[in-house]
Amino acid sequence: MSGELLIKGGRIIDPSQNLDTTGDLLVNNGVIIDIINNNDYEPLDNVIDASGMIVSPGFIDLHCHLRQPGFEQKETIETGSRAAAKGGFTTICCMPNTSPAIDSASVAAHIIKLASQYSDIRVIPIGCISKNRHGKELAPMMELLHAGVCAFSDDGHPVLSSNLMLRAMEYALLTGLPIVEHCEDLEISAEGQMNEGYLSDKLGLPGIPTIAEEIHVGRDIKLAEYTGAHLHIAHVSTSGSVEIIRQAKTRGVKVTAEVTPHHLTLTEEAVGDYDTNAKVSPPLRTLHDVEALIEGVKDGTIDIIATDHAPH
Repeated sequence: MSGELLIKGGRIIDPSQNLDTTGDLLVNNGVIIDIINNNDYEPLDNVIDASGMIVSPGFIDLHCHLRQPGFEQKETIETGSRAAAKGGFTTICCMPNTSPAIDSASVAAHIIKLASQYSDIRVIPIGCISKNRHGKELAPMMELLHAGVCAFSDDGHPVLSSNLMLRAMEYALLTGLPIVEHCEDLEISAEGQMNEGYLSDKLGLPGIPTIAEEIHVGRDIKLAEYTGAHLHIAHVSTSGSVEIIRQAKTRGVKVTAEVTPHHLTLTEEAVGDYDTNAKVSPPLRTLHDVEALIEGVKDGTIDIIATDHAPH
């Protein structure tokens, strides 16, 4: 935007500046010039009334699904980035569960090119850990690094092989990029449909116990501790996982974690009378888990809230 712009009367929040104040923000040619609290400025033609609104740096979403290439009937880079911009997000990181998967430099470059053509915000792809997300053979991680990915993940497919994950972390350490892991022991979760407990028994649905997540979190943290790699744990859902991560951080393990808005605000009770809108992965847990997740955000055990935006 060219010329001067006044964003007037908003609540200006910038954690990096320890700033939380109500005032007017003066912008010139897209650059913030000053914060004004006393109306001491010349009248401007370009004014946005931000009364009752929050003015802040753009949000970053570390975990979203744009579905392109391969599933454009669900979402595209254009529609997903427009929705993100509408919500205040200026950078989004898209997961590699596309078709073809983001397991080569050419696919990563294709996504970056599409984003440059169709997105007004920054879109950064996340590359695969393994070829086609099958968990059998490492993807070319150095090539993906040079193509512009920001992390490595097999997304909804947990890396079941401890040896493959060990090698992935060793390579990730060379790239300087994090491993983003969906932590789930598939032998334990099996055909589960919701959180395992009284409610799943009452509804007659196979359950997914909390230990299915926690045992995988523990394994990956030990591998990160051994290699020194940066491990980022996606969509944490249980109180036990929060505690394992908290203890790892006290030991100096390079581990970060995210939680989703729905795991912070909903419990398994949302399943209600077999409401499939509440069927998510990992499943919604108990009130005890929600309280532990909130406490984890407050004390810094959980580093960020990510949307896990996944249109179907």
